Amino acid sequence: MGASHTQSSSNGPDPRVRRNTATSSVPSSGITSSSSSAALPPQRRTVKREKSGNPKNMNGPLYMQRNENIVLVRRVKRKGEGPLKQLTRWFVENQIGFAFNLLALLFLAHGCMPRARSHTGKYFTLSYYNPTTGQYGLGKDDGFLIFFCIILFTGLRAATLEYLFAPYAKSKGISKRKDITRFSEQAWLLIYYSVFWTLGLYIYWQSPHFFNLRELWTSWPNRELTGIMKGYMLAQLAFWLQQILVINIEERRKDHWPMFTHHIITICLIYASYRYGHTRVGNLILVLMDVVDLFLPLAKCLKYLGHSAACDFMFVVFMVSWFVARHVLYLTVCYSVYAHTTSIIPYGCFTGAPGNLKGPFQPPADKGALYLLEPLWNPEGLVCYDDTVKWGFLSMLLFLQALTIMWFSLIIRVAVRVLKGEGADDTRSDDEGCEDVDAEDDEDETEFVYEEAHALAEEVGVDELDLKNWAEKRRAGSGVGGVTATGVSLPGHSDRKDLLGRIGCEKQVE
Repeated sequence: MGASHTQSSSNGPDPRVRRNTATSSVPSSGITSSSSSAALPPQRRTVKREKSGNPKNMNGPLYMQRNENIVLVRRVKRKGEGPLKQLTRWFVENQIGFAFNLLALLFLAHGCMPRARSHTGKYFTLSYYNPTTGQYGLGKDDGFLIFFCIILFTGLRAATLEYLFAPYAKSKGISKRKDITRFSEQAWLLIYYSVFWTLGLYIYWQSPHFFNLRELWTSWPNRELTGIMKGYMLAQLAFWLQQILVINIEERRKDHWPMFTHHIITICLIYASYRYGHTRVGNLILVLMDVVDLFLPLAKCLKYLGHSAACDFMFVVFMVSWFVARHVLYLTVCYSVYAHTTSIIPYGCFTGAPGNLKGPFQPPADKGALYLLEPLWNPEGLVCYDDTVKWGFLSMLLFLQALTIMWFSLIIRVAVRVLKGEGADDTRSDDEGCEDVDAEDDEDETEFVYEEAHALAEEVGVDELDLKNWAEKRRAGSGVGGVTATGVSLPGHSDRKDLLGRIGCEKQVE
């Protein structure tokens, strides 16, 4: 229990004490308030973790006894934690159970309720299949699959972090909690990008726009796409939506807002390219971006495992791939948006279902700029391409380029340290901080407060307690089939001390 005991107070026990008759606010402690008079205002006392990492008295006793026999229980002090913060903390601690229970409920409903299959099947199958063309259209039912993938990624990420990567990190000698967490996060990203970069590259290799930028814009407008392209785009969209969730519910890094902005722009580009029918260029940009994210998590994992030379080499590969993919090839795609679309894509607006498109015609003047948003929710509504659309896409792509330039400047700083023999540490966020930081700095200082423990109780006279018979029953109940004792036995103390401590006659001090 973390508390020491002394002999009874010289004043003796209160002539009337309380017997616990219901569940206390102190779970399974067996300790209740023992004052028959009106309780004093709850005493709050703060115990702060010392910087040395070894708190005094194990952060104080778990329970304390005040005058007038009021029991205080130690609790972690939550600073400014409102309902939303509490909900966020609960979700972080229960990601695995929440995700997989939700998915299990979905599959159970799908398997046991035939009438519901037309609805539940939308969560894990592609919608809007056209048997005539063998391709898939777009629509609001795509949101079901996106939601399914978000929950699936959440559960898989939390489960692999806790049950696969964290145990592996410990088995390799990584002992700091922060390092184990960071290693596990990078290992998850390595697995994800290994799968989806390979899939994206396969789609790009099989497409007519493989090493042909002008083919990115042919056959537009086309409101249908292959099953593999549709699944790839929706899964990527779900992943980035889930990343928004991750960076906001977990511990924030130093570059939280740049990362948040990057994720928002990425989501907008993926969704807009999907709804506007520009999935070819969307696929190419994702391939260029994801190849870099293969080498960075690998370099970080090597660092945490202690392979400094391999980490430095992989960091150089990462830096070269970053420059080539994100500042050379990416800008080539941006140039194609600027130069090729004008001569290949028909300017104007189209409307109608796939196979029955009508147009082109001029954008409607009565809608202002709202016509640009119509494709985002209406798969058969107005879809246009003009200078406004071109510069809208191009501006988001160039803003994303500005963010990557900012990060690349930080990467160059790391490269300078590598050349100086100081090792590769990514300065973009605090997950790659100095390796010489003490373990106690990895965790926030924790404060505790003591609050009065309330219980449902009834008043009885002390003469009604038969201590001798109670102790005999306790000893007899320790055998098999004996009487079940109530309360909690304190290890290392006699039954009499146990009882006296519970009724307030044995005071607990620090």
